Amino acid sequence: MLMAHPAVLKNLVEQYETLRMLQAEDGGPEVRQRMDDLAYTLCVATGTGDVDAALIAARHRLPGARPQDDSLLSA
Repeated sequence: MLMAHPAVLKNLVEQYETLRMLQAEDGGPEVRQRMDDLAYTLCVATGTGDVDAALIAARHRLPGARPQDDSLLSA
C-alpha cells in the first residue's frame, strides 16, 4: 500500500478538523461537501474505511506520534 507523506496527512487532518468546527457553527452544503471529500481522501491515504479510523491512523503517522499511544482511541 502506498503511504501518504506526513505533511500531506497533517494538512488533511487540519483541514478536516477546521471544517468540522465550521460545520458545527455554520455549515452549509459547500462545507459538508468539502468534509466528505476530505474524509474520503483521508480514508484512501490511510487505508481505512471510516473517517474516525482515518484520523487516528493519520495522527499515528505524524512526526512525534508515539506508537504505543492509544489516547486518540478514546477521543
